[in-house]
Amino acid sequence: MEHPSDPKLSFKQRCHHFKNSLLSRPQEFHAFLVNAWVIHFGSRAVPLSPKPAIVFSPHQDDETLGCGGIIALKRQQSVPVQVVFMTDGQKSHMYAPWLESPPDIVQIRRQEAIDALTVLGVKPADTHFLDQMDGALGELSQTQRQSVIQKIVHLLLMYRPEEVYVPHRKDNHPDHRATYELVRSAIAAAQLEVELLQYPIWLFWESLIFFGLRPRDLQNAVRLTIGSVRQQKQRAIAAYRSQQLLLPPGFLKGYRTPYEIFFKE
Repeated sequence: MEHPSDPKLSFKQRCHHFKNSLLSRPQEFHAFLVNAWVIHFGSRAVPLSPKPAIVFSPHQDDETLGCGGIIALKRQQSVPVQVVFMTDGQKSHMYAPWLESPPDIVQIRRQEAIDALTVLGVKPADTHFLDQMDGALGELSQTQRQSVIQKIVHLLLMYRPEEVYVPHRKDNHPDHRATYELVRSAIAAAQLEVELLQYPIWLFWESLIFFGLRPRDLQNAVRLTIGSVRQQKQRAIAAYRSQQLLLPPGFLKGYRTPYEIFFKE
């Protein structure tokens, strides 16, 4: 994992990271407060469920950040877990022009995903890539949308999960919100009885800017203790080397706690 003081980084890169660090401190403090409140007061503890699961991830790393602990715990008990990546991750560097975007970033992120999930106990055969264009999941034509829904339906009917994990419906990224809507539509089309659980990625962080978070959005929160696999989750996060300097400084601190938060429908 690279660090802003890494000699391989240019002076411009280090200055940009330092500026981002200053700008992100209010968001980091806000995210810490909301996360702490949800963990200690706004959620109820639940045991690990033995139900087979599918985790839908908009990009390569969301699944590990939001669900890495529960994935590892389920796999320790040989509970089937499938992970589905919705987009190809090709635009991850476009929001950081001070970093060069590797021409093979799609393949880099795909391999990082396989490596991270291997750490968590998920085999490559249980990892699926739908390869939709990064950043455009919410802009699909009706024909494209139906095609993606049918691919999800196929996976749902093939693996018959009893739990489905999706990003929170108000996560402040269009691909995250689109993933929630597409998966929800696919579940209805497949006519499956599943438990739908939402995991937050940007929900606590960016609500400070966009004021999109409301008390009702924090209802039905549950927390799972992941202390026994906490280090395993951190190793999986570290496998996403290409993403480390793209995330806001302090953002990953929220994923070092011994808990994971989910919101039940």
